[in-house]
Amino acid sequence: MQTWKFCPRCGGGLNKVEIDGAQRLRCADGDCGFVYWNNPLPVVAAIIEHEGMMLLVRNVGWPEKLFGLVTGFLEQGEAPRDGVAREVKEELGLDTSHVDLVGLYPFERQNQLIIAFYLRCEGRVVLNDELAEVKRVPRERLRPWPFGTGLAVADWIASLSG
Repeated sequence: MQTWKFCPRCGGGLNKVEIDGAQRLRCADGDCGFVYWNNPLPVVAAIIEHEGMMLLVRNVGWPEKLFGLVTGFLEQGEAPRDGVAREVKEELGLDTSHVDLVGLYPFERQNQLIIAFYLRCEGRVVLNDELAEVKRVPRERLRPWPFGTGLAVADWIASLSG
């Protein structure tokens, strides 16, 4: 839950209240009506195929052996398909030639909703300053991890045999 103490609308105090079975922050000023809902943020994730290999990335702040998918927040007014292609372009310099929705995945630990896609991409890989490294993995050696975007990888792999 957010640690705000004052209402961003009127400056009044905030009280913790239960609404629809969840703890929320509500403005103490009855005329204001502000409620901090703390809804999950939409995040796009890319399962990327490039030149016949799957690409995994390591963020600059991650441990050396930890790799995952390119992810990012949607921008205001942006469609998820456009957002995932934009993130791949920004982080890897690649152009997207094909996009398929894999699924939606709650990531409660970060209060996010992951919108995962499979992308085929073209071009030369150029890492931006958010990424430390890219790993190329043969499709048959790609293995999911048991949380977050790994659930999307598991579903995508299962879809290949179906």
